[in-house]
Amino acid sequence: MKQIIQDLKNGKTYLEDVPAPMCQPGCILIRNTYSAISPGTERMLVDFGKASYLQKAKQQPDKVRQVMNKFKSDGIKPTMNAVRRKLNQPIPLGYSSCGVVIEVGEGVHSFSLGDRVISNGRHAEYVCVPENLSAIIPDEVADRDAAFTVIAAIALQGIRLINPSFGETVVVMGLGLIGQIAIQLLRANGCQVIGFDINQERIEMAQAFGVAAFHSDEAQVVIQNMTKQHGADAVLITASSRSDEIIAQAAQISRKRGRIVLLGVVGLDIKRSDFYEKELTFQVSCSYGPGRYEAEYELKGMDYPIGFVRWTEKRNFAAVLGAMASGQLILSPLISQEVEIEQYAAVYDHLSNGQSMASLLRFSHEDRKMSTTLQIDTRTFATGTGAIAIIGAGNFSDAMICPMLGKAKVDIKYITSADGLSAVRLAKKYNIAQATTDFDQVLADDQVDALVITTRHHLHAQQVIAGLQAQKHVFVEKPLAMTQAELDQIREAYQDGAKSLTVGYNRRFAPAVREAQAVLSQQPMNLIMTINAGHIDKSHWTQDRDIGGGRIIGELCHFVDLVIGITGSLIERVVGNGLAADEHLLNDNVSVLLTCRNGSQASIQYLSNGHKSHAKERIEIHQGGRSIVIDNFRRIDFYGINKKSKKFSQDKGHQNELQAFVDMIKHGGDPIIPFAEIINSTAATLAIPQSLISKQWVDIE
Repeated sequence: MKQIIQDLKNGKTYLEDVPAPMCQPGCILIRNTYSAISPGTERMLVDFGKASYLQKAKQQPDKVRQVMNKFKSDGIKPTMNAVRRKLNQPIPLGYSSCGVVIEVGEGVHSFSLGDRVISNGRHAEYVCVPENLSAIIPDEVADRDAAFTVIAAIALQGIRLINPSFGETVVVMGLGLIGQIAIQLLRANGCQVIGFDINQERIEMAQAFGVAAFHSDEAQVVIQNMTKQHGADAVLITASSRSDEIIAQAAQISRKRGRIVLLGVVGLDIKRSDFYEKELTFQVSCSYGPGRYEAEYELKGMDYPIGFVRWTEKRNFAAVLGAMASGQLILSPLISQEVEIEQYAAVYDHLSNGQSMASLLRFSHEDRKMSTTLQIDTRTFATGTGAIAIIGAGNFSDAMICPMLGKAKVDIKYITSADGLSAVRLAKKYNIAQATTDFDQVLADDQVDALVITTRHHLHAQQVIAGLQAQKHVFVEKPLAMTQAELDQIREAYQDGAKSLTVGYNRRFAPAVREAQAVLSQQPMNLIMTINAGHIDKSHWTQDRDIGGGRIIGELCHFVDLVIGITGSLIERVVGNGLAADEHLLNDNVSVLLTCRNGSQASIQYLSNGHKSHAKERIEIHQGGRSIVIDNFRRIDFYGINKKSKKFSQDKGHQNELQAFVDMIKHGGDPIIPFAEIINSTAATLAIPQSLISKQWVDIE
């Protein structure tokens, strides 16, 4: 299918062929008919892409600080590689489209095949969209108008925050697309609406809707005259400018205790005196309404009770569509261009000049069948030659898996992703034969001997089981499973005669760890591991217990396995204690004690409250009057051992592990991590949250 992409590195916009998405649970698959271009948002992205590295840095000082902290902890090479990867990631454009439902996902009850719907889907021929980010189009509303629904919901949400009452004077500053929509919705609310802009054509367009509109330079005089010198009851800022003058002007034309709501992007160097003397209220509006960016609402389909949250983003969509159906919101006069998707350049080449009010992309779907797989090159594969499929095309696949499998000289036939775009990007970058969104196609291909799974954590267990049942070697990034039930199912699938299973416990393959193992004996030892993991916001997917499993399950498991790898013994018992500031921190700041069957014991301090510039990982090994210290996998020191300290370019063992895995699937041999150790480390990890709750030791069977 065709999809519009923007290159963040240089600002170039282009049309990409990508595999069509598969319909996911809780979602609907839509064949788009129209997609609306948001000139403000998309112009901002294009201009950012065209900016120099220095200009980009000036626009995002918080990102610069993150880069500097990473440089201090990880060194210059990993930091620069991370920055380049981020800038090389294409951005899919678009967020307001409409089309027809062609497939309904599991658990969706409010849509049927053939429904005309709007969504926040991308500029693409097919989109897979969660149920709560879609709404049915009334019969009275044409597709070309309905395509603007999500953009219009942004204006509506800003108006809801203003909470205007009948007869109030509301000013709209900025008469672009969202401003023109806002003035119509405010008029429907019974408000006296006054608009301001610096563009005469936009002023005249607002006047055609029956609104008093003027040049921005006249704002103070106009408001004084039209409000009997009281000032506006509320100001809605829909302009886009780096100037601080807009927010100052909004304050100056407001009445005492007036309300100001910001929808656009403007300079926010606020003068205290402007707001202090009038006791003004200022608020920034977040997108389409309550539910936006909330995983429980958008991804899991949970609705908010209408008695407590009257206007969610989905209900705002419906309200906008209702306004279109009743004639209160008219979009046709605003549409300046309508082009086929292939003629996208006719819009984007002129987007930066700010002349276009509203543009539509049209999808005809002529002579094109929906395909979930895209052939990148035509090379052939043979059964039993060790070909691999990568399941997941996120940052980790880009940073580690793809380049390191390339160094291991293995043929990669497929790379998969849910959206298709990231799979295409990595397939082209790393010479992978096919990009696909269809996991079942990969499983059915006898030429694929092994899967490398790097998807989000909640998918690991089911994909591992499917791979084992399809008689393929499986390498899965941690964690292997998120529940004991999943672990039991994996054990059963493996014991049914499947091929090998490997988990991405790379640290046991790190050069520093191998240096330590070479001088350790079989006698019991003490391990002390301090992990300065750093803060991750609780809204991040890894902190979602249903998707990421939390940081104990998703990250601390690495170090549980490392205990087994260094001591050479399975874990027998675990106990954990958490920093009890709140439930969230309980899973970010924990102390874990582990005892091993050979008498060794380990302490893992997993912390999120340290400073980012401090080294992330420190491992101490004490045995028989001798000590070894591994500092952030960049240095190893020996005490009481006739061996010199050694420095490394930070190496956590990823390449060594993947090379060993590739060698095994090509040439045979034992699994690179014994299955018993994989099961034991996962069971021990799953026992840690149990211990935090019970505050007791937990035995590992």
